[in-house]
Order: sequence, then structure tokens, then C-alpha cells
Amino acid sequence: MKKFNIISALCFFTAINAATFSQTSPAGHSQNETYSQLAGAMVFILVASLFVLFFILSAPKYEYSKQRRKQKYSFLAKISKVLNRGVPVEQEKDIMMDHEYDGIHELNNTVPPWFNMLFYGTIIIAAIYLIDYHVLGSGNVMVDEYVEEIRIANEKREELIRTGAFINENNVTQLMDAAELEKGKQVFNVSCTQCHGMDAGGTVGPNLTDKHWIHGGGIKNVFATIVNGVPAKGMISWKTSLTPKQIQQVASYILSLQGTNPPTGKPPEGNIWVEETVKDSTKTSDSNKVKIDSTKVKNDTLKTKTDTTKTKKDSVKTK
Repeated sequence: MKKFNIISALCFFTAINAATFSQTSPAGHSQNETYSQLAGAMVFILVASLFVLFFILSAPKYEYSKQRRKQKYSFLAKISKVLNRGVPVEQEKDIMMDHEYDGIHELNNTVPPWFNMLFYGTIIIAAIYLIDYHVLGSGNVMVDEYVEEIRIANEKREELIRTGAFINENNVTQLMDAAELEKGKQVFNVSCTQCHGMDAGGTVGPNLTDKHWIHGGGIKNVFATIVNGVPAKGMISWKTSLTPKQIQQVASYILSLQGTNPPTGKPPEGNIWVEETVKDSTKTSDSNKVKIDSTKVKNDTLKTKTDTTKTKKDSVKTK
């Protein structure tokens, strides 16, 4: 039984260490987070170790059994005695207090050393934390961690903006820069020439250089067509192969080919696309102004009529 308890204690302690130190920090975690996890693991191991010693090594059979009283204490019993300072049952009368409650007597046992070790350990850890975080400044307090996380988030956001991750068919704009169009041409030559030809005049796919569009023209419609594809006609969705920025570049390049009319181009397909013009808001404002002025004139007319009626009544009164 003794060997079984020893083996159980060792297995339990080994399992705690393995479960704690086998964990690796996820990608993207800062060094401070790893340090905090290590400190927490050390505290957990300390507490677990003390409780293992308390619950296993303080078993009465190691110290108070008849066989042990006739023999010298075993190694485990000595450790138990040091950690607990327990008083044998035969000597409990020496530490019994005077009062009792319903026949229950209270013993004046000393605080177990293992509990004091745990308490002093927390004080030592707190002192180390104070020196590390607030005196030396080698550790990051919560405010520093927050500032660092904001900085990392801003860097990621700028990277996403740079790569065009936020571009979609609702906010995409047509690029006019020659360098951007050249990048779009490279994407077109690699991914689009099999169906639309090197000159975009069309082979299996339609002609992209005329004013006719099957699924709508303009940068937003062309962008959406490339993103979603046309499965019914064999065009795949490119959103998994190209980034939003690349799709914007190739869509802008396609629109830059309008009117080139290659000699081997396919006949027009679809309808002529005409960009919708934004209504003149100035005219709307002017019409609203006219309405307001006309209302004002009507109010003035009513006021004049009221004054005329009042004058007539005064004249009748005079007569």
C-alpha cells in the first residue's frame, strides 16, 4: 500500500508537469503573455505539489499505526511530521481548549508548515511581480499590454488596407495608375487569356473590348463577376485564387481595353452598358428653394387679405 501511494503521488505530480509544460504558446502571442503563462504554471505546480504532499503524506497510517509506533518512523512519515506538526491522539489533551460546544472540544493546533510555506510563497511571488513590473519595468502592465495590442492591430489593419482586403463590389473604384494597370495585365495574361484571348477579344468567353456586357459593365459589375464567377457558362469564381486587390487591378485593366476592338474579336454579346449619372443635387435644392419661396408668397397674400378685411371692417364701423 505504501508503494502504491508513493507511485500514485509521483504519477500525479508528473501528470501536472506534463500537462503544464507541454502547452506551447499560440502563434502571435507576445513574449509577455508567454512569461505570464510560465509564472502561472509555476504557481500552479507549487500549489499542486503542496496539496499532494498534504493529502498523501499526512495519512495517519504512516505515523500513528501500532506497527509504526513500535518501529522507527519511515521516510514518508518523517516528511509528514515536518509538514504537518500534528499532535498524536494520545497528546491531544495537552492542547485541548477549555470551552466546548455540544460536546465538541476545540484543539489549539499550530498552523501546518505546508500552509505557511504556501502563504510565504505568495508573498515572494508578489514581491517578484512588484519588482519586475513596477520597479525594473521589464514586464508590461495592463496599460502597456493594451497599447502594444493596439499597435499590433493597427499594423495588421494597415497591411489589410495595403493588400486590399477591405475591397468589395460595393466600394471598389477603377484604377487609372499605369503601374496598377500593368499588374492587372499580368494577372489577365496568366488567368484570363485561355477564355478571352491575349487581346481580350474573346475565344470561349465573350469579347471584353466592346461596349456590350452580358452581366453588366462598369468596375463594380466586372469586379463582382470576377469574384463570383459564372458557373452556368463555365467561368469559375476567382475569389479563392486572387486577392481583392488583384481582382480590382485586373478589372481596371479590362475596362482600360474598351474601344480597342481587336480584328479577331468576337461579335458583341449582351447589352450596351451606360454608366448611370448622378442626379444634379443643385437643381433639387433650387426646386426646394422655389417651393419655399412660393409658400412664403402665399403666406404674404393671406396676410394682405387679412389686412384688407380688417380695413373694411374699420370703415363700416366709422360709417
